[in-house]
Amino acid sequence: MLLMEPLPIPCPAHLVPDATGVDAFNAAYWWAKQQRAVFVAVERRGPRWMAKADALTADPHHTVSDSAYDTIRAAVIRLIRSREIRPDSSAGPVYFVLHDIDSEPRARELAAALHATLYGDLESIARAVPEAS
Repeated sequence: MLLMEPLPIPCPAHLVPDATGVDAFNAAYWWAKQQRAVFVAVERRGPRWMAKADALTADPHHTVSDSAYDTIRAAVIRLIRSREIRPDSSAGPVYFVLHDIDSEPRARELAAALHATLYGDLESIARAVPEAS
């Protein structure tokens, strides 16, 4: 199994693993489970990208607050309404997948924001997906 350095919490966008392909995904997911950390990754699908996060890999005592879940859900709805992600994207409650993102940098930004929010930093997702004014 590929050994990776533990990811910082929260994980900055440039360190979010690229889990494109079965082996890369399995390695990143396995490593998150070994570290008892929230899984986070980006994955290329053709010309588009996905951002993923999964709280099931975290320490059993890790909880996602209702406010974090509500904040992520509201951001996902804004992303769907703006057509930045597909409507079949998943907004939890423990597994999050944002489909059809235009670019790797944007996918990394959204993945890092998901990761931070799942650790209680509600401002990260608000910065990445601001409410319309």
